Amino acid sequence: MFNSLSGRFLILTMVFVMLAEVLIFVPSVARFRADFLLDRLERAQIASLALLADAMIDPDLERELLENAGVYNVVLQRDATRELVLSSPLPGSVDVTYDLRQDGPFTLMKDAMVRLADPGPRLIRVLGYPQQDGGELIEVTMESAPLREALLDYGLRVLVLSAFISLVAALLLFLAVQRLLVRPIKSVVGHMQRYAEAPEDMRRIISPTSRVRELREAEEALQSMQTQLSQSLRQKERLAQLGGAVARVSHDLRNILTSAQLFTDRIEMSEDPAVKRMAPKLVGSITRAVSLCESTLAFGKAEEPTPVLTQFNLAELVNEVLEAERLAIGDHDLSLSEDIPATLQIRGDPEQIYRAIANLVRNARQAILGSGQSGEISVAARVEEDAWVIDVTDTGPGLPLKAREHLFQPFQGGARKGGAGLGLAIVTELVRNHGGTLRLLDTGETGTSFEIRLPMGDVG
Repeated sequence: MFNSLSGRFLILTMVFVMLAEVLIFVPSVARFRADFLLDRLERAQIASLALLADAMIDPDLERELLENAGVYNVVLQRDATRELVLSSPLPGSVDVTYDLRQDGPFTLMKDAMVRLADPGPRLIRVLGYPQQDGGELIEVTMESAPLREALLDYGLRVLVLSAFISLVAALLLFLAVQRLLVRPIKSVVGHMQRYAEAPEDMRRIISPTSRVRELREAEEALQSMQTQLSQSLRQKERLAQLGGAVARVSHDLRNILTSAQLFTDRIEMSEDPAVKRMAPKLVGSITRAVSLCESTLAFGKAEEPTPVLTQFNLAELVNEVLEAERLAIGDHDLSLSEDIPATLQIRGDPEQIYRAIANLVRNARQAILGSGQSGEISVAARVEEDAWVIDVTDTGPGLPLKAREHLFQPFQGGARKGGAGLGLAIVTELVRNHGGTLRLLDTGETGTSFEIRLPMGDVG
């Protein structure tokens, strides 16, 4: 119980209530002591009225009056005359004098605590003002024991009442915390546990119901997190299923392309000049497709294979990319250009770099053709101090806002209707395999520009 939130609230409430009662206890005891002494002064003054009425009283009556007043003697000062009105033998000398006419609140509290802490018998003198203008001063001498007994009795009753109040207050707070905080928190924890058993089940997502603002905010945050997690899990499941399907398709497609590769040998033997010119490109395309299918069969790890680094001419590779795209453009008003030094050699995996540039150019071509406008796509490259930089720029309509928010995430960054959103995700992974980065430099109504930066050092 004491390790629970409500149990700790119960303990803290009792502690704080008792602390408050202690702060009240000291002034209360001081006030009780002052009232007790004033009462003795008043009773002593009443006893002295018998002597004022009759100058001669019987000694037995005088002793009885003093015993009823609880004092040993009474001194009155009237008209600047100090007079011992009633008296009896003192058991000893006076130990301490209290003047109630001058004592402030702090002095009263200090004297009360001293009297409670001192168990020994003491003879005390008390001075105060008489009641009903009965004089200028009244003074009595009395034992301290009755005062201490009365203080102990009063203090014990105050402590018992304080403990009862603190217990009731703590119990009420315990019930309030249990209802307002602990139960809603346990409900949230229960939702989390049920959701953890089957996170793909959207029905187990929490529905905010709390009326407490902070708890409702926690429930809404949990709902948002669970919703995103469930969607992510469902997406990963679809990706896994897609991976299995792609692997099977790639396996059969590889066999088909391998057969097609055998026929290209005969095509190369043709005497037709056009066939001779196109045959090497056809062979290269089929070889590249076979390689892609073989890589896809390693889809189990959902990763691209480690790049095989070689030194190759970038201008020739980009020319192959653009030649393939020109066939796809056909008669459309779209021009392709390149600005790459003819002798620029870079180190990387030519197949993966080809796919990366081809994906960017293909995306740009599809965006421009989809807009129905004319345009231009250019590929440029330059050498910097520690990296090769390749820029792919187009004059298309720019990327929509939704595509920019999830640009490099698969199935979320699609820039055109019906697109799968895989192109840029593939490019990002291919470039990252080379230790490089892919960045969106600019996009808008005047076009889009991407930058591939490949470090000159070895990968990894």
